[in-house]
Amino acid sequence: MNINENRKPNNLSEFKDDIKEAVKVMRAGGIILYPTDTIWGLGCDATNEDAVKKIYELKKRSDSKALLVLTDHVAKVERLVDEMPEVAYDLIDLSEKPLTIIYSGAKNLATNLLAEDGSVGIRVTKESFSKALCETFRLPIVSTSANISGEPAAKNFSEISEEIKNGVDYIVKYRQMDFSKAAPSSIIKLGKGGEVSIIRE
Repeated sequence: MNINENRKPNNLSEFKDDIKEAVKVMRAGGIILYPTDTIWGLGCDATNEDAVKKIYELKKRSDSKALLVLTDHVAKVERLVDEMPEVAYDLIDLSEKPLTIIYSGAKNLATNLLAEDGSVGIRVTKESFSKALCETFRLPIVSTSANISGEPAAKNFSEISEEIKNGVDYIVKYRQMDFSKAAPSSIIKLGKGGEVSIIRE
């Protein structure tokens, strides 16, 4: 399966139970392990500081390092930042691979997932499962690599450590048997005036 597919998730029968359970867990403040439009990620309600703290603790990562956020539509990005530069719309629309954009002036998010300068990385996913998950949950979802801080990111489910698997509240079943090697997203940072800085190609 092409993990960057742009298929509309209008028929969720293949993963509706996964969606239902993952949403239930996140609404209760729990952590999920789930496939995204890039690599497998650890997720939680991005507006819940206690849930975000659990992810930092599981990854053994300093909370001074920001976590990125996943959503399913550009309109939802507008609710999470003070100002969305016009160029962001074109970048999201025209990008052929998953693209994380770092925006200044984050709002309506857990403060402990933000960078020290108040910025936040947000990605609009087009992949079927993670898009459906975001649509159903209705809130932004944390998406950070499913690994202990300092260790290599897992490129598929089979590479995720038992420590990570044992530390989450729900593991999504969908795509566990996909052994293709996924890659992280590109990352760019936008200034308030629309200036573009490439962080990772």
